[in-house]
Amino acid sequence: MKRLRIRHLTGYRYEGEATASYNEARMLPASSDGQLVLDARLEISPVTNTHSYTDYWGTRVRSFEILTPHRELSLTATSLIEVRQRTHPPHEADWDDLARTAELDLAYVEQLAQTRRTDPPAEVADLARDLAATAYGPCDAALRICTAIGEAVEYMPGVTGVHTTAAEAWEHRRGVCQDIAHLALGALRSVGIPARYVSGYLHPVPDAEVGRTVAGESHAWVEWFCGEWRGFDPTNLIDIGDRHVRVGHGRDYADVSPLRGVYAGPRSSQLFVTVEITRVS
Repeated sequence: MKRLRIRHLTGYRYEGEATASYNEARMLPASSDGQLVLDARLEISPVTNTHSYTDYWGTRVRSFEILTPHRELSLTATSLIEVRQRTHPPHEADWDDLARTAELDLAYVEQLAQTRRTDPPAEVADLARDLAATAYGPCDAALRICTAIGEAVEYMPGVTGVHTTAAEAWEHRRGVCQDIAHLALGALRSVGIPARYVSGYLHPVPDAEVGRTVAGESHAWVEWFCGEWRGFDPTNLIDIGDRHVRVGHGRDYADVSPLRGVYAGPRSSQLFVTVEITRVS
């Protein structure tokens, strides 16, 4: 068990004055299997009233509007989370069992449909089909597929952007965790395994010293359903453990982006992001 403190600073600097902005932030984790949120708060500048709710997918959302002129929008999310190692018990469900179960619940059906970001190229769908054909069952197939995608795509920032699709990332064979997660989702869904995009944080140092603050970043991984939801980090080829902090999940990145909105004012703006992670105990 570890306790992690996360400080996530993000926002926009405008080339001039924005006269108004309307935004949603998904930056605060919630307690769930393997993690307990001890404290979580969000500070917004300029100061404004906010509305808090849980969205359709179960992610905590803070919506707000700023109706006074401002040159910068800044949000600071600070969280203290107790994270435990997850267990992944084996499941013996076969393909027929999975198909029957997936038809009974909208939560599974919705995570079978491809999105613009996850729709896989033919080569990825063929790879997933070949791996599924030789696997012991859907659980084994899902792990093989995610591992193969993670091994095939090199982690490299700057090659892709937030709007990059799985097909575009596969063409480069390079990308960031978001791209690798989208590719894994597309591959899993293509063989009938419900899968969802998970947004959160990963402590980058496996055996970090208590009290040491390190630079981090938002992270993404996947969960698939094969009797129960099971998480895996295809970017790092590891199970979800006591270094992962979950914020929310959805069909792809668009459902759980940390900050999104619209504004009235200058044509261009610059996004800034800083994440600091400290192991407290």
